[in-house]
Amino acid sequence: MNVFAPVRVGYDGRVTTIVTGGAGYIGAHVVRLLLERGEEVVVVDDLSIGVASRVGAARLVVADVADPANVPVLTEALRGGDSVIHFAARKQVGQSVDLPAWYFQQNVAGLANVLIAMERAGVEKLVFSSSAATYGLPDAALVREDATLDPINPYGQTKVVGEWMAHDAVLSFGLRLACLRYFNVAGAGWPELGDPAVLNLVPMVLEKLAAGEAPAIFGDDYPTPDGTCVRDYVHVLDLAEAHIAAIEYLDRPERPATVFNVGTGEGASVRQVIEQIGIASGLDTTARIAPRRPGDPAYLVGDPSRIAEVLGWRASRGLPEIAASAWQAWQAGPRRIA
Repeated sequence: MNVFAPVRVGYDGRVTTIVTGGAGYIGAHVVRLLLERGEEVVVVDDLSIGVASRVGAARLVVADVADPANVPVLTEALRGGDSVIHFAARKQVGQSVDLPAWYFQQNVAGLANVLIAMERAGVEKLVFSSSAATYGLPDAALVREDATLDPINPYGQTKVVGEWMAHDAVLSFGLRLACLRYFNVAGAGWPELGDPAVLNLVPMVLEKLAAGEAPAIFGDDYPTPDGTCVRDYVHVLDLAEAHIAAIEYLDRPERPATVFNVGTGEGASVRQVIEQIGIASGLDTTARIAPRRPGDPAYLVGDPSRIAEVLGWRASRGLPEIAASAWQAWQAGPRRIA
C-alpha cells in the first residue's frame, strides 16, 4: 500500500475534521457536508473500497488504519485537528463469519490505532461509527440504547468491543465520545455518491433489475402486516447530518449520553421497499419468494428518542426519498438500467 505524505492540518485556522474511511459511501456524504460548512477536512482511507474522487476538495492521506506501522502517519495527519469521525472498518456480516480474526484485526485494531494517534496528537473528540448489529436479536421491537448488547456475528462483536475501547479512552485521556448505532442506511444525497457496494436490500434489488431478474424476498410468512421482515431505513444524508450534530454535541460542557441510535423509529417491510423502488424506477418489481434466511428477526426498528432529545436530530427523509435517490444514483453510475 502506497502512503501519501501526510498533510499537517489546520494550517489556515479553520476547524479541521479528520474522517477515516471518508472515501466510502457514508463517509463521502459526511465529508461533503463538512466541506460545504467551510471546514478543513482530511480523509484517511486505504482506498480498498473507497474512491478517491469522492472526497472532493478534502486532503487525502492514503493509509490503512489497521496497520500499526501507520500510527505515526495517523498521528501526523491528526496533529492540529479538532475532531475525528471514524468510519474505516469492514462491514460484511457474512465475511465476518468466514474471517472472524481478520475482522477483529481490521475493526478493533484499526480503532485502537486511531485512539493511540488521537492521544499522541492531542485530539479529544471522536464520533464512532457503530451499528445496530450490536443488539443482535433483541426482544423489543422498538430498540432503545439501553437494550442488552448481544451481537450474533463477529462484525457486531467488533462494534461492541470498539464501543468498550472508546469508552475506556474517555477515562484514560479525556476523550469526548459519541457512538452512533446505525440501522439500515440507504439512498444517496447526490447521484454521484450512491452506495457502490451491493450488500444491502436497495442495491441488491437494483442489481437484480439491472440483470433482468426478479428481486427476492426471503420469507413472506413472518408475523408482520404483509408477512415480510420490517426494518428501520434511514436516508444516508440524514445519517450524515447526524454526524454533524454529534460533532457539535461534543463541544458542549455537559454531555449526558455517549451512545445514540440513528434511525427513524418507523419500520418498512421488505415488500414495501421493493414496491417503492418500482414506483421510483417505473420498472416491474414483482418479487419471487425465497426461503427464510437464518437469524433474520421479523421486526427491528430503532427508538430515536434519545438523539432527538439530546442532539436535536431527527430524520427528515422517508422511504420515497430513499428509493428515488437510490434509483437516480444507480442510473448515474456505470450500471445504468436502460
